[in-house]
Amino acid sequence: MRKILKISVYLAFLLSLLFYLIPTKAPDISLNFIDGQTVDIDSFKGKPLLVTFWSTTCSICLGEIPRLTKLYDELNKDGFEIIGIAMSYDPPNRVIALSEKKKIPYPIALDISADAEMAFGKIKATPTNFLINADGKIIQRFVGIMDIDSLRSKIKKLLQT
Repeated sequence: MRKILKISVYLAFLLSLLFYLIPTKAPDISLNFIDGQTVDIDSFKGKPLLVTFWSTTCSICLGEIPRLTKLYDELNKDGFEIIGIAMSYDPPNRVIALSEKKKIPYPIALDISADAEMAFGKIKATPTNFLINADGKIIQRFVGIMDIDSLRSKIKKLLQT
């Protein structure tokens, strides 16, 4: 019984730490996109937004790009946005080349100084994705492979509100 109690206390501590490290609102940061634009993330308020941290060396990330592209093409006309943020260790020339090769339709930002990674809670694993509602509140964090059908359903509900 003591062992179960210790495990429960430990899990509660980890969950509280996780919530401490992950902001509940999207951080107020500026992003530098590969097309040369600098945009405040706040400018995306008013519409659902998926922020995806990815890397050119992450096989899961590369496999997710076609699914995210399809999701973006399907729901962007209704107001849904995606921002891809390349990890700070990714060379900009590699990010740009891969973005062009894969014909990624959503904006891609470079996070050279890791400001976005830190602002979103010290991102360590890719892909790490944040679903943000129209009010700028982070409503879900995904690490690893996402269930795109479930995500699509959540986004459609957000678009209706």
